[in-house]
Amino acid sequence: MPKKRSGGGLSPTQQAAKFLGVSVLAGAMLAGIALPAFGALGLAAKGSVESFDELPANLKTPPLSQRTTILDSEGGQIATVYSRDRTVVDLKSISPYMQKAIVAIEDSRFYEHGAVDLKGILRALNKNVQSSGVAQGASTLTQQYVKNVFVEEAGDDPTKVQQATQQTIGRKIKELKYAIQVEEELGKKKILENYLNITFFGEQAYGVEAAAQRYFSTHAKDLTLPQAALLAGIVQSPSRYDPINDEAEATKRRNTVLQRMAEVGDITESEAATAQKAPLGLKVKQPKNGCITAVQGASFFCKYVERVFLSDPVFGKTKEERAKVWNQGGLTIRTTLEPQSQKSVQDSLKDHVYQSDKVAAAATLVEPGTGKILGMGQSKPYGYGKNETEYNYSVNSSMGGSNYGFPTGSTFKPFVAAAALEEGRPANQSYPAPYQMSYPSTVQTCSSKPWTNEGNDTLENESSSEKGPYQLKKAMELSVNTYFVQMLADIGMCPVVKMTDKLGVVQGNGDKVPEVPSSMTLGSTGLSPLTMASAYAAFASRGMYCTPIAIQSITQTVGGTKKSLEVPKSTCSRAMSQKTADTINTLLSGVVDSGTGQQAGLSGGRDNAGKTGTTDSRKNAWFVGYTPNLSGAVWVGSATQKVEMNNITIGGVYHGQVYGGDTPGPIWRDAMTGALEGKDAPSFNLVNIPNPPVAKDPDDGNRDDEGDDNDDGFLTGLLTNGGTTGNTSSTGGNDGGTLFQGQSNGNGNGGGGGRG
Repeated sequence: MPKKRSGGGLSPTQQAAKFLGVSVLAGAMLAGIALPAFGALGLAAKGSVESFDELPANLKTPPLSQRTTILDSEGGQIATVYSRDRTVVDLKSISPYMQKAIVAIEDSRFYEHGAVDLKGILRALNKNVQSSGVAQGASTLTQQYVKNVFVEEAGDDPTKVQQATQQTIGRKIKELKYAIQVEEELGKKKILENYLNITFFGEQAYGVEAAAQRYFSTHAKDLTLPQAALLAGIVQSPSRYDPINDEAEATKRRNTVLQRMAEVGDITESEAATAQKAPLGLKVKQPKNGCITAVQGASFFCKYVERVFLSDPVFGKTKEERAKVWNQGGLTIRTTLEPQSQKSVQDSLKDHVYQSDKVAAAATLVEPGTGKILGMGQSKPYGYGKNETEYNYSVNSSMGGSNYGFPTGSTFKPFVAAAALEEGRPANQSYPAPYQMSYPSTVQTCSSKPWTNEGNDTLENESSSEKGPYQLKKAMELSVNTYFVQMLADIGMCPVVKMTDKLGVVQGNGDKVPEVPSSMTLGSTGLSPLTMASAYAAFASRGMYCTPIAIQSITQTVGGTKKSLEVPKSTCSRAMSQKTADTINTLLSGVVDSGTGQQAGLSGGRDNAGKTGTTDSRKNAWFVGYTPNLSGAVWVGSATQKVEMNNITIGGVYHGQVYGGDTPGPIWRDAMTGALEGKDAPSFNLVNIPNPPVAKDPDDGNRDDEGDDNDDGFLTGLLTNGGTTGNTSSTGGNDGGTLFQGQSNGNGNGGGGGRG
């Protein structure tokens, strides 16, 4: 039994002898010499030989993980993401100084020996015995490359990384066999190229191109002699020789490399001496990894793109397959994000809502007819600190958004109107629409079981002056709740369900909108801005709904070869007739012309339409609107649904009460104005809606409306369910925890009444 040292393990001499035995084994196989001739060296290796022979014949080289670049629609860089910061380059794109430096310091006989350097092993053995330790290694560049392949294959799994780097005879045998194969198949230049691309240079930099960028803000092909020597010296111990954290130690190591280059004849003694006197000359470039570094506030859109990739089967059948492709990287993703639109969204949000405000705002712009997401942003930036968030308020929870979305208030009413028009109701349909009424005793659903008003729940309009009869156009302009509940009772809920299904309208958690009157008319159910912008885009495109998309194309570079990947496509389908869409456009044009959305209206003669929405207790305010070529949704509110927007300052402006028209409306107006600047201004195909005069209520002039005909008041909306509905189910949350939205329990009238 070998004699052990007091500290445990074999002595340095015994370790070296054991290492020599395995190395001679590999050298013998390389030379084609019979093993028995080496028995005198003390190699009792029958088991080792069997293990060697049983190894697979071919080294499976995984594609090197690289950075992924996410671009906007015009090719501008949004962000880079990676698990390994690496850009693979070919040998001709690497400075000759770098090639010589790494060979000189790591394996000066690289071009003279095979996969294993027997002369180097003997030299290392002698050196280590003399020093009573391990003073010198004997791995060739080829062996080091193979080891790095094992490490790369292990990825970020700590157990696999440990197995790939553990100092065992078994691993060395495996490394040696594959080194022989690599030498035979690749040749010296390709091995050197692969090694310089795979090895770790510290500071998150994998491969020489990333290292050149990291330390010197230059390319690998432009590295000077002192720079190349520094990088070559780092490889042996990236932490010890890190020039950023220990300049003195890194300088000593660089100078050792320069001296070695002179010794092997790569440079003259004079060149070495001159380079050794040079300062390190660092020009450090901080790594920018991940969507948190995205430009123009596009971090949330960037994360949305990542989630699309990781969730869409087009990129792989399983979650694991998709994650593997994403982590491998090397992707160039051109997205739909339009720089002009994105800048306009962020500028508008910044102007109207401060990061430090008690409430937040989110805005999304979508192109009608294509589904392309052109802009997406919010007032609280992506991050983990105070007044920052990881939640993307514009999207559903499965894509990084809040748990349920946000109650939309009266912005839901156009879906009811579209359903009624599709059912054959006239555009000038009239209902009594009293100031106050009970919910209908029953309302037909899509099943055989109707909804029943078991609690005798009631609703009312915000002001006693709001009483009918009203026709559809005026009811839409003033956002009269009792009108739309009567319309729902008339047509039943199933036509609305069918309409919202065609428009892709689902709750923020992905569930269908519940069949209860408050959800089906007054927006008590939580939806996301992307859902609303996409649904309203169908009105703009004359009835064609297109699923939202964020990716236009993807190319992947693997082993120097580029290939295109299939990407998800928008699916467009007819949600309603052109006549219905044109009628809705006419109705919603009136909202911005003379109704609750006047403060949101666009100037310059550009056709535009939209709808305001404010929910119970003013926890949410919305404006959703569009032109024929752009649709946008803006939400303002409390992400945790704890802040009631009464007596509140937002963006430096005091509000006694917040309305859909006076807060999200101007955000929408400014975002749309900037996004559309310099672009065509097509017109809607408006229809004529007969609108005979209705006797004016003597109190009408005192209306408190969001931009009604009277400048001295606002229409505050119409339904206040909080104290009257009874059968509601709501769950609160705190500012640091789960995002809350008012939800219907399927039998009551929801958790958030709709207001204008």
